[in-house]
Amino acid sequence: MIKEFNGKTPKIHETAFISEYAYIVGDVEIGPYSSVWPGAVIRADFGQVRIGANVSIQDNCVLHCEGVMEIGDNVMFGHGAGVHGKSIGNYVLVGMNATILPHSEIGDYCIIGAMTLITERQKIPDKSFVTGIPGKIKKELTEKVFEWVERDDNSLYAKMAQMYKEGEGY
Repeated sequence: MIKEFNGKTPKIHETAFISEYAYIVGDVEIGPYSSVWPGAVIRADFGQVRIGANVSIQDNCVLHCEGVMEIGDNVMFGHGAGVHGKSIGNYVLVGMNATILPHSEIGDYCIIGAMTLITERQKIPDKSFVTGIPGKIKKELTEKVFEWVERDDNSLYAKMAQMYKEGEGY
């Protein structure tokens, strides 16, 4: 369901896939080839949510913010992630059931492990691998990991989203 709130209607690029079982409301922008899967909620009733290109917001994720949330390109949110952060860079993987609290910032080329808690206002630099409760940087990521991140997990979801968009997934 896509809903207007307080005079703001979500703007969704024509190539994006939005499941009919997702809920998107308010001042939201979703970029090209991005996908929002069943059960996902994107609420921009207290602020703005800007989502880049080729972003996968998987089943049962919640994105909500106060102020502005900026999400870069080629980001994958695993199932059940809860996101209230200020910014998430490009080529980021947010693991299943990870939680990102308000006003936090995630750099480019980061992996936030499954069930990790990024605390309020925490800043994660580029190329970080973060796990734990609270989230701690375990190491700097290598070029080999970047090849994996850039490779095809997001492109696989982008291709699958287009199949769903064309009616092959339901």
